[in-house]
Amino acid sequence: MAKNKSSYVCQHCGAHFGKWAGQCTDCGEWNSLVEAPNVSMPHHNKSTAKPNASRPATHGTNASTGNYSGTHSAVMPLNAVSVTLDTRLPTGISEFDRVLGGGLVAGSVVLIGGDPGIGKSTILLQTATNMARADSLAGSALYVTGEESLAQVAMRARRLDLPADRLRVLAETNVETICAALTQEQPAIAIIDSIQTIYTDAINSAPGGVSQIRESAAILTRYAKQTGTALFLVGHVTKEGTLAGPRVLEHMVDTVLYFEGQSDSRFRMIRAVKNRFGAVNELGIFGMTDMGLKEVANPSAIFLSRYDKPVSGSVVMVSREGTRPLLVEVQALVDDSQGQPRRMALGLDFQRLSMLLAVMHRHGGIHTSGQDVYVNVVGGVKVIETGSDLAVLLACASSIKEKALPSSLAVFGEVGLSGEIRPVPNGQERLKEAMKHGFKHAIIPKANAPAKDSPQFKGINVIAVERLDDAIESAFEL
Repeated sequence: MAKNKSSYVCQHCGAHFGKWAGQCTDCGEWNSLVEAPNVSMPHHNKSTAKPNASRPATHGTNASTGNYSGTHSAVMPLNAVSVTLDTRLPTGISEFDRVLGGGLVAGSVVLIGGDPGIGKSTILLQTATNMARADSLAGSALYVTGEESLAQVAMRARRLDLPADRLRVLAETNVETICAALTQEQPAIAIIDSIQTIYTDAINSAPGGVSQIRESAAILTRYAKQTGTALFLVGHVTKEGTLAGPRVLEHMVDTVLYFEGQSDSRFRMIRAVKNRFGAVNELGIFGMTDMGLKEVANPSAIFLSRYDKPVSGSVVMVSREGTRPLLVEVQALVDDSQGQPRRMALGLDFQRLSMLLAVMHRHGGIHTSGQDVYVNVVGGVKVIETGSDLAVLLACASSIKEKALPSSLAVFGEVGLSGEIRPVPNGQERLKEAMKHGFKHAIIPKANAPAKDSPQFKGINVIAVERLDDAIESAFEL
């Protein structure tokens, strides 16, 4: 026997509880439990416990969407599994292909999120129209919109002057109806915009809830895996910048992409924070124009400011985002505080900035107590690697001393708590990127220094350092 009673679902992690509590015991979030009425709660009797009726059927069959695979799973030795090279489907946008790991993989599920108006629907509509006109995928793309009408999608395509004659579109929010349409059309690529608007009849709750998002995404993911359709899911983000819905949503998909940058900026950046088929933290750079998102041919150039003469507090760093090096400018402003000293970091980890300032005080002889410190990465890019440590400290030292460093200087290196300069991955590739853009000097960790007789680095003065005080002294002697 079962009785109907209210249950409570955590809007952060999706955990279920029999009664309300102020804090979710699974994820620790406060005030996140909301009531989900009319849920059947079985009595705690092990002899009468039955499987959940809403759970999808096994052996590749879904009760609400039908049997797509028609086969049963079989246990076999791992070495007996046939392995083939992933067939990549080009999107027609090389920067987007780079973030995806070289193109779309058949049967993969990609979740893309970002702030409202940043360009999620735009780039996916561009991708869909490009792939629909590809010779190998002619007419094999379906765009499902749950937020906009078909007229709004058509107006955007005309405004962007996109060739939309072969793109198939559908306005629907019911996941069972969507799967039926996908089964009929059998597209190579499908776009669901957005997952927060999709619902399933198997769950009696409003669209956008944790249970609806989780189950709808699970149904669509199973369909993609069983049919080989490459699937894009658009996700909303919260005010903290994370994807809305249960955390399990990111675990179910193969790739998670985030839009970075401000919506009022000319540039957009897409970063892969999870990718089963490519490099994590790969970054794609785009420029927002009246004709949609356009690729940036030379991304390093957009993050570098060109001054008539060197200015204090500015250092060029060679970062590495995914599989390629990238030149970015780090700016620092250190000034006397008018009250409680403030520390602010834009594009960098705030906690790491505080730690680095303490290291500079102890091992570099430069203190910032009683002073405000502001650090910014030009262009809105977020640098998450530790190779930015040395550039941040040299920029702060330049601002404190009010002495400009040479504009032909490039820097990278990690700084340890004892003041040592630690090596970073792919040091020689970073040096080559600096040389390609005309830099004449480079301060790098000693462990990353190339051989002295290396002919490919003769055009740049490489200064290898082991300690922070040596790096500061070498920088101001140039």
